[in-house]
Amino acid sequence: MAKPKVYVTRIIPQAGLDMVHAFCEAEVWEGETPPPREVLLEKVRGLDGLLSLLTDTIDAELMDTAGPQLKVIANYAVGYDNIDVAAATARGILVTNTPGVLTDTTADFAFTLLMAAARRVVEAMDYVRAGKWLTWGPTLLLGRDVHHATLGIIGMGRIGQGMARRAQGFDMRVLYYDPYCRREKGAEFGAECVDLDTLLAESDFVSVHVPLTPETHHMIGAEQFKRMKPTAILINSARGPIVDPDALYEALKNGDIAYAALDVTEPEPLPADHKLLTLPNIIVCPHIASASIATRTKMATMAAENLIAGLKGERPPNLVNPEVLESK
Repeated sequence: MAKPKVYVTRIIPQAGLDMVHAFCEAEVWEGETPPPREVLLEKVRGLDGLLSLLTDTIDAELMDTAGPQLKVIANYAVGYDNIDVAAATARGILVTNTPGVLTDTTADFAFTLLMAAARRVVEAMDYVRAGKWLTWGPTLLLGRDVHHATLGIIGMGRIGQGMARRAQGFDMRVLYYDPYCRREKGAEFGAECVDLDTLLAESDFVSVHVPLTPETHHMIGAEQFKRMKPTAILINSARGPIVDPDALYEALKNGDIAYAALDVTEPEPLPADHKLLTLPNIIVCPHIASASIATRTKMATMAAENLIAGLKGERPPNLVNPEVLESK
């Protein structure tokens, strides 16, 4: 029997690739950047499965170009806003993701950003490299205390809860805003569920952990920055477009807030000449919150397991649109 044809849109850790190659006739895009749209449209023709990344736009046009035999789209990510799930569901195509595995790794990194911004770590390194360090000074690079501060968490899902758990170790007061505001989510951490305005007004650190949806696009903008403390620090490790970059620039430049630390941006990647990078009070990282060896490898094997299960006609372990199976 011929192996199913699949396309992998980027090199993923070898453990996942080995699983894909063992079961499938697989082609892998080996470029450092995502395959261009025209390449992806050409490569999907006749595919049975697609292993995609969040940097790939998987829309109705691409699905129709692939053909009716396309069974499964396995996304190597927790989020799947790059995929038109409704279009996939209408075409009977399974969509999967890789949830859970990166929760603690991402929460670790979000808290790393919080601490690095609070204590101005990147500025300090730049200061040393520039040869400015002459002696110990009582007012040199003064930062903000993390212990006993107030952390506001926007989105109390797995990663938001991971942040709350880490905050306990610093005796932080934790507020959270969640669209559903289920109070049991925060009870374990002594966290208080509040409305967004209260969270913004009272938090020393605001950490974003909601998914990107039409409702959360630019949910943090000029109006929200005006409600924050001028000493506040914003952390975003969720999705770049949740924060309005123009409003963020103005808020940082004008002193509406003190600092920002981003692992995700709009646009992404952020061009080297972007105006945000001209500011001293911002840290920008290249979307590496889940980038530990163990986590990225597990994501690869999960994506491969999802892909192979879908190709076998089985229910994938991490199915985004179960209604596809329910309708069969």
